[in-house]
Amino acid sequence: MALFKLTPPYLSGTNRVTDHMVQLLLALLPAIIALTIFFGPGVLINIVLAVVLALVTEAVMLKCRHRPLKPFLTDGSAIVTAVLLAIALPPLSPWWLTAVGIIFAIVFAKHLYGGLGYNPFNPAMVAYVLLLISFPVEMTRWLPVAELNNIDITFTTAVQIIFTEQSPYQLAVDAISGATPLDVMKTQTGLQQTPDIIQQNSAFGLLAGQGWQWVNIWVAIGGLFLLYRKVINWHIPTAMLAGLATISLVTWLISPATTASPLFHLFSGGTMLGAFFIATDPVTAATTLKGRLIYGAGIGLLTYIIRVWGGYPDGIAFAVLLMNMLVPLIDDVTQPRVYGAKR
Repeated sequence: MALFKLTPPYLSGTNRVTDHMVQLLLALLPAIIALTIFFGPGVLINIVLAVVLALVTEAVMLKCRHRPLKPFLTDGSAIVTAVLLAIALPPLSPWWLTAVGIIFAIVFAKHLYGGLGYNPFNPAMVAYVLLLISFPVEMTRWLPVAELNNIDITFTTAVQIIFTEQSPYQLAVDAISGATPLDVMKTQTGLQQTPDIIQQNSAFGLLAGQGWQWVNIWVAIGGLFLLYRKVINWHIPTAMLAGLATISLVTWLISPATTASPLFHLFSGGTMLGAFFIATDPVTAATTLKGRLIYGAGIGLLTYIIRVWGGYPDGIAFAVLLMNMLVPLIDDVTQPRVYGAKR
């Protein structure tokens, strides 16, 4: 009888990438539910549309590259990219905006570099920046939170607006959308309004914008789940949040009449999503322990600089991509000394 000879290490055949991606999606569920509650069913429609388009685009690219479909379609990476981009887009963004973003993310930001594991930039953030620069009007169609919105956006209404860009209320889509709290803060402080006065607006809550603060809290809870499961390590999210909190605290203490508080920056926009789900991407993030701290802190500092002095209300995507560019240098200069080697 023939015997099979196996050599160590004796590892199971479990697809560890798939397990990693499934846990990421599970951790995102609380944030998705919160987004749907506060901003309507358009969030779910965007997610379904993005996932379908991502899988189709992934399959086409795999065919073009003569790669097997099943292992790559089932690893979950395309789905995670789609979900991250979908929840970053306004809930009533037109279908073609989502399509352009997903196709660009999968084709140019992922497969152009060789597929999963070879892309130097986070695909979801590459697509988001492309859309933000190319279609600024459509990217500002964020709804006010449900309790502040005078128009009931049902599932049917959201479908109609997303796929036809026509509102059943005889109103332009722009008429039922509004600026985000980050945008309001940036604009009003530029008009010499103080943050204390600005935050008396009904669109703001105790920590940050109505709805946005709760979304960030639930994203953070999902991030803590990832830390508990050891899907991600603590270095990058801690360094990013500490970097953002430190610079915002310093400027707030120096000039509280012109800058928002650290809590506002921590619980606004995509701060927690960036810290726990985007900056921690194992492919595009720094790999050394010191490098992760530098990488995370750099994202936090750049996010604040762009928010306050840049041309966009939120700087998470730009900050992540800029630090992605520096990852090879960071990893090179922070390599630990080999045991026994001379300094």
